[in-house]
Amino acid sequence: MKKRGVLFWIKVILSEVVLSVVLFYIAGFLLKGNVWKKPDELLVAYMRHIPLKEYKEMYKMIDVQASGNTSKEYFIKRNSAIYQGIGMQNMKIEIISYNEEQLSVKYKTTFDTDAGEASFINNAVFARNKDGYKLIWDDSLVLPGLCSTYKTRVSAIKAKRGKILDRNGYTIADNGIVSVAGIVPGRIKNRKKTLKKIAGLLGMKKTDIKKKLSASWVRDGLFVPLKMLPKIKETDLLSGSLDSKVIKEKERQEKLLEIPGVMISGKEAREYPYGKATAHLTGYVQNVTADDLEKHKGEGYSSSSVIGRSGAEALFESKLRGSDGCRIYITDAEGKEKEEIAYKPVQHGQDIKLSVDIKLQMALYNQFKEDKSCSVAINPYTGEVLALVSTPSYDSNSFVTGMSSKEWEMLNNDKDQPMYNRFRQAWCPGSSFKPVIAAAGLETGTTIWSEDYGNEGLSWQKDLSWGSYYITTLHATSPAVLDNALVNSDNIYFAKAALRIGADKLEDFLLRLGFNEELPFETRMAKSQFSNTNNIETEIQLADTGYGQGQVLINPLHLACIYSAFLNNGNIVKPHLLYKKKAKTEYWISGAFGKETADKVLDGMVKVVNDPAGTGYAAHMDNILLAGKTGTAEIKASKEDNSGTELGWFTVFTTENTKQAVMITSMAEDVKGRGGSGYVVHKDSQVLRQWLE
Repeated sequence: MKKRGVLFWIKVILSEVVLSVVLFYIAGFLLKGNVWKKPDELLVAYMRHIPLKEYKEMYKMIDVQASGNTSKEYFIKRNSAIYQGIGMQNMKIEIISYNEEQLSVKYKTTFDTDAGEASFINNAVFARNKDGYKLIWDDSLVLPGLCSTYKTRVSAIKAKRGKILDRNGYTIADNGIVSVAGIVPGRIKNRKKTLKKIAGLLGMKKTDIKKKLSASWVRDGLFVPLKMLPKIKETDLLSGSLDSKVIKEKERQEKLLEIPGVMISGKEAREYPYGKATAHLTGYVQNVTADDLEKHKGEGYSSSSVIGRSGAEALFESKLRGSDGCRIYITDAEGKEKEEIAYKPVQHGQDIKLSVDIKLQMALYNQFKEDKSCSVAINPYTGEVLALVSTPSYDSNSFVTGMSSKEWEMLNNDKDQPMYNRFRQAWCPGSSFKPVIAAAGLETGTTIWSEDYGNEGLSWQKDLSWGSYYITTLHATSPAVLDNALVNSDNIYFAKAALRIGADKLEDFLLRLGFNEELPFETRMAKSQFSNTNNIETEIQLADTGYGQGQVLINPLHLACIYSAFLNNGNIVKPHLLYKKKAKTEYWISGAFGKETADKVLDGMVKVVNDPAGTGYAAHMDNILLAGKTGTAEIKASKEDNSGTELGWFTVFTTENTKQAVMITSMAEDVKGRGGSGYVVHKDSQVLRQWLE
């Protein structure tokens, strides 16, 4: 074989390059405009443009003359209006057969819509001319059965939001009717002056009203809603006993109706019949925002949806909201239905039944509504939460009807913080912590029930190493035994008890009771703590911890759960907010301490309420045996600070497992000079009497 020269190979390579370039351009020419594609391939290429909204590209693929001289404008408008109007997504196409003689392709199309999946078999016909294959288009290629005079309709079926009920079936959140103030633009006279007047009465900005009136759908004769207003009930008007707020609202609506072009109509909206008494429990709903729609993409929310913002409304949102239904169908020119394309049945939201008793909730709210306070009530044997109250409060209905910027500003700037949910926080417990220290001492063997710690008077320090720091108490105890120390709420006794237990053992015991850990409850509560760090750092901090000061913070529901162990042989109940028809006891922490410890501390707590010397004696009842513990916590910057405030605590509970079994824990701020914990004892005892009578 002769050896070939370099020049020969260069010629071969150049020839191949030239040939490749020529073939590339030939292929491009033949395929330009999909000219020589087979009809089934052309159909697939056409369909791929639909999800991308490339309607101009699709138009290039049709035989305009054979398609009835369909204009590009009509083609684009028709396709986009239908596909986007029905919410078409995830289109798939399957070629079934190709009839070469008739140049027709039978195919199956499947895609998702706002009404669920749509699936149909259709037939596409092609024309072949000097330019190759082109699609013969008519309206039925968009949806079978559609013609140029027919219309596609989308009918939404709104899901009803589920109710929130109390344990006895009383409704605490429902779908009621509110009034909606709006304008019929064509009836407005002197537009500039009128809009200013309407804006003033509605507490809106004039620019916001103009924006609503400039929406693309607005017509002169159509009602344009502006703002929801509180509904004035006929029963209120007939009763003749309207409060000042209702009278003001009535006058405002009358002034609005005097303006030509203004109308007030009814609209379904969320309603909270108990208003402020349940606000922190139920929370409220609001219209979804653009951020909500993005965050909950694919979950069925639309621009007209509402969403739970706080409380039970947010907690049980997925069950309460349900799922809207939808129908997509074709109608003829007269509006008569011809064919259903897709249907998704409506799924109304579920009703949520809470373990709360609205009568107890209302009683606690009415007692403390003027205070900065919180109250929780539980069945200490089952863990059912019977009430969750935070005061001062706000009206959930205001968030539904809409607040003016001025009202929102006033609510947020209120020094008493009505929006602040106090029952979810952790607070300094003061003497209400002493039963916990008593249990720790007995359980660790460092406290002997009958041992006299000695009467120290009203002030004491361990030794001179404490410098100027002394522990003070309001009542000297003699003999200073555990029973008497609980009855008199002796700070000095429990400071000594904590020192005997020691920091390590006390930390271990408190961790066993759920400190520094999440409470197993539907709503997240602040964690309880015994120190700002992971440890009790100093001897003085340890002593202060003994009577609930130092750096101890506890959530009110957590405290109530710990107290439940004194009735359940040392087992701490697991709290729950959802109602269970036959609620069985479930323990969060089994064996937190022993039965003997539980019984002994319970005996002391019985005396707190039933011994005339007891700090909780004002709650004593002759016919029912109660137990409990008071607490007054000092909140101040330093030991020398005389301007600090006080938190008043009282936990009181029935000692027998009956249908009316209840434990109430209440905390009120700023009780200094108002009776300390005695202020709370008086209020809780009033509530308890209502509950038990």
